[in-house]
Amino acid sequence: MKNLILVALIVGLNVASTLPAAAEKLSLNAISSYLNGLKTAQGAFTQINDDGTISTGTLYISRPGKMRFEYDPPEQALVVASANAVVIIDKKSNQPPETYPLNRTPLSLILARQVNLDRARMVMGHDYDGTATIVTAQDPDNAEYGTIQMSFTDAPVQLRQWIINDANGGQTTVILGAFETGVSLDSSLFDRSVALRNRDR
Repeated sequence: MKNLILVALIVGLNVASTLPAAAEKLSLNAISSYLNGLKTAQGAFTQINDDGTISTGTLYISRPGKMRFEYDPPEQALVVASANAVVIIDKKSNQPPETYPLNRTPLSLILARQVNLDRARMVMGHDYDGTATIVTAQDPDNAEYGTIQMSFTDAPVQLRQWIINDANGGQTTVILGAFETGVSLDSSLFDRSVALRNRDR
């Protein structure tokens, strides 16, 4: 479970069938502008874990710096990223919740206050597979934290999935379902203290 959740922050499915056709390869500037304009969002996600198992749930994003993964049963997991940290709660575990610095996960690149994919040594790959623009990126100052490979479709620009390759060699894919943007999200969703109080309920 630790690997399941940590890598997600930090394909048995036919991914191509979930991606609508895109018109052309997107520029890094267009993708940066899209991410910087993405303030709030929520929607379903499917996660393919490093061990081949599949999890589902609801993802909430509030940029900059905030994200929440709520996993569907039978998982009893919750991940909340806020205040530059990530808290990982697993009600099935006898272990206490774990906390990690957000900037030690490649996902912090999406949640940054200002995304600039043109930054030197950040983008390792910028490709187009005929359906989606695929960008592989890392923190240029902390390459040891791993990489994130993001897939975007065009018309309109949308983030469709990401693949996290973590520092331990693990890989997790997160595929986004229908996503609603510009939504009003209660601040308590990203309150780590609330999440911890609710752990034992």
